Amino acid sequence: MDMEGLHDYMLELVKDRDKVLLEMEAYAKKHDFPIIGPLVGQLLSQYAQLINAKRILELGSGYGYSAIYFSKTTSDDTEIICTDTSEKCKNMAISFFQRMSITNVKFIVGDALEVLNQLQGEFDIIYNDIDKQDYPEAFKQAIPRLQKGGLLITDNALWYGRVLESTPKRESTKGILEYNRLAFSDSRVLSTINPIRDGICVSIKL
Repeated sequence: MDMEGLHDYMLELVKDRDKVLLEMEAYAKKHDFPIIGPLVGQLLSQYAQLINAKRILELGSGYGYSAIYFSKTTSDDTEIICTDTSEKCKNMAISFFQRMSITNVKFIVGDALEVLNQLQGEFDIIYNDIDKQDYPEAFKQAIPRLQKGGLLITDNALWYGRVLESTPKRESTKGILEYNRLAFSDSRVLSTINPIRDGICVSIKL
């Protein structure tokens, strides 16, 4: 099966994107900056609308690409909180948000899990895309902070096929393997992995 061809076919279906998103995608390609891309972006928008999310936290936001997709199908009173360790990413994100007239996103510079611990209350969606070796800790800290019916959405669940390695050596791969084990064995959640792009693990809190 031509998986690359199928990916290109699906990508063609969502080609009518805002020029700001296209600019962000071009920047990512030029600078080899990892972003979720439009297919996963559409999925995030869909999930946010399905559960009528009112409070969303991103653990690892880059320069705001995923946050824009979360904002596309949520109301103006939805709170979207971004985190990243880079001040440059924050400044870029704010510029993109302003150009798209997005006003309900807050961007906090700092370690994502430390920010999570500093914030109060529960969330409808927690999106996880931090350093892969920290994924198991992200799972452990995120699940108690979700409302019942809330979603933990994690990028790179298939890690470009490295999850199939018989004896993984990278700490990143080990982190993802442990995360996936937790997601599928913890009785507090029901999880699936959507294989688009690099795999999106979605866990709903029961």
